[in-house]
Amino acid sequence: MSKILIIDDERSIRRTLSEILEYENYQIESVASAVEGLEMIKANKYDLILSDIKMPQMDGLELLDHVSQLTDVPVVMISGHADVDTAIDAMKRGAHDLIEKPIDLNRLLLTIRNAMEKSHLVQETKILKRKVSKTYDMIGESPQIQQVKNMIDRVAEKDVRVLITGDNGTGKELVARWLHEKSPRVSQSFVEVNCAAIPSELIESELFGHEKGAFTSAHKQRKGKFEQANGGTLFLDEIGDMSLSAQAKVLRALQENKINRVGGDKDIKVNVRIVAATNKDLQKEIKENKFREDLYHRLSVILIKVPALRDRLDDIPLLAAHFNEQICTEYGLPLRKFSDDAISELKKLKWTGNIREFRNMVERLIILCGETIQAQDVIDYAIPNSRV
Repeated sequence: MSKILIIDDERSIRRTLSEILEYENYQIESVASAVEGLEMIKANKYDLILSDIKMPQMDGLELLDHVSQLTDVPVVMISGHADVDTAIDAMKRGAHDLIEKPIDLNRLLLTIRNAMEKSHLVQETKILKRKVSKTYDMIGESPQIQQVKNMIDRVAEKDVRVLITGDNGTGKELVARWLHEKSPRVSQSFVEVNCAAIPSELIESELFGHEKGAFTSAHKQRKGKFEQANGGTLFLDEIGDMSLSAQAKVLRALQENKINRVGGDKDIKVNVRIVAATNKDLQKEIKENKFREDLYHRLSVILIKVPALRDRLDDIPLLAAHFNEQICTEYGLPLRKFSDDAISELKKLKWTGNIREFRNMVERLIILCGETIQAQDVIDYAIPNSRV
């Protein structure tokens, strides 16, 4: 149920509006002054505010200035003395609309509905933008993470192959996306392949595509990831798990810049930038004949090692603040505060899952704890056996 705050110094107006809007299934709260209204807005979440303009102590336009600094909630102004200049001033200060007294019921309900629809669209857009942009955020100021950022800046614009190494959850995909975002290929596709998630018998079809009838379930021609990424970037995640036969075909594609679909005999030229990542020691895999040495040298023109969270504990306050804002926005919650003692406790944990595990922990604390997250909260909800 949508919640509306009515601010008007006339009791009869507050009572009438409350009765009408409650009948329309809105949840209503009302106050008699802008000063009281401002306190209510600071303490509560509303979907819309209806405010008179002419009020003692603080008028509606002054209130509008304060509200615009606190929240994006739409404000509809009400006035029995409205003129063109007042209306223009209200709109400049951020009002959604201005309604004159005596109030036309149909116009009021239409204005409220339009204001809320617009507000919901704005909020959805903000959430979507955050969900998209958060992928590319690289949070941290430690020397280790600064070294990664500097390397990205140095090589992103050059069409060079990059091999990214690091433990699970450290943000290898994030580095790959940053390389793409900062490259001349940014307007083209970024295509990701998780080599560990695809069965070995399907990896070649996934990478290179197949012709109709190439195998039993190949009912139509299908383009592979190399063709889908043509002109852009192909990210081969967990490449250490790729089969040796697929490695041989990837090597040929890198050497000749062309591929063959499974079941086809036609060479298809491709222009892709390859960025690969692994959590394995590929030098060890080479010695054990599990990874081709020639492919390794093709992929590792530039090596970027992403540090584990245990090696960049000084970034924990920044990461906590970042995920706090991100998660609270997604859930529509007020921002939480992490006490200094809570941050100290977070630094004591092992973080074997790195940034991915850290984000999950922050989400757990935000959901289960109060407005201020204390050291005891971290102790209570830390993963068992996770202390150093």
